[in-house]
Amino acid sequence: MIAQLIGENVEALLDNWLEAAARLSRARPELATERRQQARVFLEQLGHSLDDDTRPEDVRSAPWSGVRETLDAIVDSHLDEGMAPAQIAFFVLSIKRPLHRLILERGGDTEKQLKALWRIDLIVDRLGLYTAEVQIRRKEQVIARQQEEILELSSPVVQLWDGVLAVPLIGTLDSYRTQQVTETILEAVVSTRSEQVILDITGVPAVDTQVAHHLLKTVAALRLMGAEAIVSGIRPQIAQTMVHLGVDLGQVVTKARLADALKLAFRRNGLLVSAGAGR
Repeated sequence: MIAQLIGENVEALLDNWLEAAARLSRARPELATERRQQARVFLEQLGHSLDDDTRPEDVRSAPWSGVRETLDAIVDSHLDEGMAPAQIAFFVLSIKRPLHRLILERGGDTEKQLKALWRIDLIVDRLGLYTAEVQIRRKEQVIARQQEEILELSSPVVQLWDGVLAVPLIGTLDSYRTQQVTETILEAVVSTRSEQVILDITGVPAVDTQVAHHLLKTVAALRLMGAEAIVSGIRPQIAQTMVHLGVDLGQVVTKARLADALKLAFRRNGLLVSAGAGR
C-alpha cells in the first residue's frame, strides 16, 4: 500500500516534504531545484524498496541499495553546503509527516493504517540513523586525511644538497608516525640517491626510551639502504635525560646543532664550506 501511495502522489509528497524540510533544516533557496531532484530520486527508490517483500524493514539489505546510494549523495551535498549534522537528519526525518498524512487521508482499515504508519516510522528512523553513520564516516575520512597532511607537514624531507637530506622532526614520535616518517625518508633516499640524512629533533619536546628506540630503528633502516644518519638537536636537557635513562646512542653520530650536522654531512661528501667563500 505504501509503495503504491508514493508512486501515485510523488509531486504532492515532494511539495509537502520540501516545505517541512525547509522549515526544519533552513535550506538555502537557491538550492531548491537540486534538493527537489534528490528528494524525487529518494522517493522513487523508497517506493521500489518498499515494493520488495524481502526483509522490507532491513535498510541494509539488497532491496535498499538504491536508497542508500541516494542518501549518500544527499549527505555529501548537504555537507558540501556546510549544513550541520542535525539539519541533514531533519531533512530525512521530515518525510514522515507527509507520508503519515497520505496514509491517513486514504482511509480504509484502521489496522492496516496503523501497520503502515508503524512501518514508515521504523524505516525512516533507520534511514535517519544510516545518514548519521554516513556523516560519521565522512568526518572520519576528513580527519584521517588531515592527519596525513599534518604528518607530512610536521616531518618534511628537505634536500639540502646533492646527496644530503634533512628531516626536521616536530612533535611527539610514536610507533605509527615513526613508521610513516621512516618510509618517507627511505623513499627520498632512493629517489635522490642521498648518502647523508640529518634527523633533527630540535622540535621534539621530549625524548624517552621509546623515542630513542624509534630513532635507532630509523638509523638502522637507513644503514641498510646505504645511507648514514646524523641526529642533531640534542639539547642539554635531552642529553641528561638520555644518560639518566641509560639510552645507548653509541652507534649514532649526534650533534647539538643542525648547522654542525650539516657541516659534517658536507665533509663526509668531500665538500668544504668556507666562511669567506661568497665574498
